[in-house]
Amino acid sequence: MPTKKPADTESVQRIIKKYPNRRLYDTDTSTYITLSEVKQLVMDSEPFVVLDAKTSEDLTRSILLQIILEEEANGTPMFTAPVLSNIIRYYGHTMQGFMGGYLEKNLQTLVDLQARLGEQSSAWTPEMWAQFMGLQAPIMKGLMGGHLEQSKNLFVQMQEQMQKQTEQMLGTFGIKR
Repeated sequence: MPTKKPADTESVQRIIKKYPNRRLYDTDTSTYITLSEVKQLVMDSEPFVVLDAKTSEDLTRSILLQIILEEEANGTPMFTAPVLSNIIRYYGHTMQGFMGGYLEKNLQTLVDLQARLGEQSSAWTPEMWAQFMGLQAPIMKGLMGGHLEQSKNLFVQMQEQMQKQTEQMLGTFGIKR
């Protein structure tokens, strides 16, 4: 059964229709657009949804994954093979639902950090930027180190809690580890 768009989608988000010939039609501008133009919408933080022209199925995730695939193939990849392998391992795992939220929150923290840094550095001179770039690795390590440790601790706590809940549930059935 196709996924239908929410009722308020039209008033909030730009609608892009994907046709069977793989063409993307931007209903806002009444023109066909390319995948790189969709990427630009992402870069501009423009809210949009990609819908199948026939079924109205939401294809947004599929299009975003296609953009990521092209970016990974056409430059310096962001994801190493071990990172991708670890992500794949979480599909079908009991922690799959947690992993998406975990990645999303960590990426949002990085985006927020980048925005704060951009606000604070808007009045910097080229010399100040040169100094900062020389110190960037230690600063980022210091800024992210605490967050990474906090994320790790949260992850360990969640695993322990799930293990306790599993043991309690199995105990109710008379099964012991």
